[in-house]
Amino acid sequence: MSLTPKQQAFAREYLVDLNATQAAIRAGYSPKTAGSQAHDLLKKPEIRALVGLSNAARIEAVELKAETVLREIGHFAHADLIEAFNEDGTLKSVHEMPEHLRRAIKSIEFEELFDGAGQEKIRIGRTVKIALWDKPKGLELEGRHLKLFTDKVEVSGKLTLAQLVEAAVTPEGD
Repeated sequence: MSLTPKQQAFAREYLVDLNATQAAIRAGYSPKTAGSQAHDLLKKPEIRALVGLSNAARIEAVELKAETVLREIGHFAHADLIEAFNEDGTLKSVHEMPEHLRRAIKSIEFEELFDGAGQEKIRIGRTVKIALWDKPKGLELEGRHLKLFTDKVEVSGKLTLAQLVEAAVTPEGD
């Protein structure tokens, strides 16, 4: 079965932000029913195939690889801010900082400090604020990739020994 132009538009729009409801609206579906329409559209094998192929082509075009993503996560997970400073404690220029540190920097803010007012005002210094990307989040993402964390589930209730034995020897689905 081929897709209608509206369904094709939905698949294209879905790849923009992976928001199915908004994709349905942008493709011309009614905003009132866009959520349910999007849900139904994503169930269609033809649309899923088109989205999958288009996404694979996009990933290949930008040369996105798991190694690249992990390397970027590593930049902010393992950043050491001391590499941003010279031996005398002054801030290096961004061009002098190692690339892996530059990739970990979220923002740099400069504030000039002055004393006096008007003609008498003189610059007495500068404050620099450096914000790095979220280090704990980076470590969490690396840990999840390495399967270092397990979800713990507490189960309570009473089972007899006979029930445990039966559950252990009875194959699922019987």
